[in-house]
Amino acid sequence: MTSDPAIKVRDLRVDYGNFVAVDDISFTVPKGEVLGLVGPNGAGKTSTFRVLATLMEPTYGEIRVAGIDISEEVQAARRILGYMPDLAPVPSDLKAREFLNFHAQSHSLGSRAQCLERADECLATVNLEDKHNAWCRALSRGETQRLVLAKTMLHHPQVLILDEPASGLDPFSRRELRLALQNLARQGATVIVSSHILTELTEMCSSICIMNQGRLLASGSAEEVRRKLGRSEHQLTITVLQNASEAADWLRLKTGVHDVSHTDNKITCGFTGNDEEQTALLAALVTAGYSVKTFEEQATSFEDILVEVAEGNRN
Repeated sequence: MTSDPAIKVRDLRVDYGNFVAVDDISFTVPKGEVLGLVGPNGAGKTSTFRVLATLMEPTYGEIRVAGIDISEEVQAARRILGYMPDLAPVPSDLKAREFLNFHAQSHSLGSRAQCLERADECLATVNLEDKHNAWCRALSRGETQRLVLAKTMLHHPQVLILDEPASGLDPFSRRELRLALQNLARQGATVIVSSHILTELTEMCSSICIMNQGRLLASGSAEEVRRKLGRSEHQLTITVLQNASEAADWLRLKTGVHDVSHTDNKITCGFTGNDEEQTALLAALVTAGYSVKTFEEQATSFEDILVEVAEGNRN
């Protein structure tokens, strides 16, 4: 293990003829982090992952994994990488443990007994130890995805690259997958996972990158991404102890406030000001003599952000 970041991408570009799939993106992933790469279909996520996994060469750009330049030392990079493609197939005529044992032996992980032991460890990591003797063809979609994840981690990769691993999973299976990935990160692995479902990744990941049309629009924690890409207009909900009608009339006269309505002691309105102006509005409301019990901002939902990204309103 080195002191280098787990993944460092600089000026990555991928062209397919005249089509630019990945447009000069740069990002860094520290060790032990679960990073989510999110964006609508066609955003460039899979092309980025295929380059990171050494399955295709970029048009240009520098990619280092644990300090290794993957274009110069492909085999060294592959020894520390684990790649799980979207909808990876499994053989129907093998049992789950046999499937993992086959791949453990292909990685030269030791004797047959050692390979089987490692297979059992990985089955336990993804909570499939009770399915070790089940035929692959009999597994559910969620169980199959977790089995492929177990296969991906057999050789103790330092970096796991997972393309849409939660696609089509039910809530229970998504929870099992999330716990497995977070456990891997606690053990020191770095995970980069893609999805077109942003809310799914906010629960799973410690940081997020949003892509659209090949470009990286924002990166950071979920809240940092929300602040950067969320709308400047906010929905406010204000609860006063009395005189809600008067307080609503007072708000209608203020700059940036619109669509004011109230029910009982609860007032809702739109507000186009920034954080400082919102703070000033609250202070002025209290100074005007209204007893404010709650003053809440409804943040832009991640679904709204992704819809705007997909529609091309964020570029």
